[in-house]
Order: sequence, then C-alpha cells, then structure tokens
Amino acid sequence: MIKEIWINLPVKDVQKSKRFFTDIGFSANANFPDSEQSASVMVGEKNVVVMLFQESVFKGIAQNDPADTKRGTEVLFSFDAESRNEVDEMAVRVKQAGGTVFGGPAESQGWMYGFGFTDPDDHRWNMLHMDFSKMPK
Repeated sequence: MIKEIWINLPVKDVQKSKRFFTDIGFSANANFPDSEQSASVMVGEKNVVVMLFQESVFKGIAQNDPADTKRGTEVLFSFDAESRNEVDEMAVRVKQAGGTVFGGPAESQGWMYGFGFTDPDDHRWNMLHMDFSKMPK
C-alpha cells in the first residue's frame, strides 16, 4: 500500500529554491538535512514532501535529463486554498519571494478562484479556492 507521495524537483540553486518555498509558506523538513545538492520542504495539512535536488543529482536519480521548463511544462502542481483571500495573499507572497505570476488571481468556471505561478526554476504551480456548492452538476 502506498503511504505517501513525494515531489522531486531539479533545481539550479538548492538554497535559493528552499528559501523561495519557505518564503511562500512551505515548511522546512526537519527530518532531512540540507546540503548543496539537496533540501526538503513540506506543504499542506498532510505534509507532502517536496525534494529539491541540484540538477545533476536529479539527473542521476531520474536517469534522464530534467525537462527544459523554459520551453515547456511537464507537470502543473496544484494545491487548494481555504478562501479567495488566501489565494490573493499567496500571489503577493510569490512575487515578493521572487516567483513569477503567469496568471493573476481570477475566477474560473464560476466556482473556482485561483492563480498560476512559476518558482525560480520555472516549475509551474497553481493555487485554487474551489466552492463546490457552485460547481455545475
């Protein structure tokens, strides 16, 4: 039985990336020691682990080249928000932490409110507040 899922990301500068994620509200993973080659942060109520690996280390683990995130998107990481206000606040934190908002906070389909951003290594993320009572049936 699968107990957890971890997100493993290739990054150019491990400490810069860790600082970005902790600045936007992720927490440092006290169970994983930092090095120049890797660090770990956690996000969400279930503490999903995000591993940050220097690109050459990631390449060795994945046995494949990292995707060129400036040219295309391999995956879009999404997480939920408790309110529209939380979405707005996170958009501000992302900008202050050095991320890029590619889709500002806006309503979508009448029941979702969210925004999209990239981290310093151009991995794509979005945050959504979903009002399921307004979701079309």
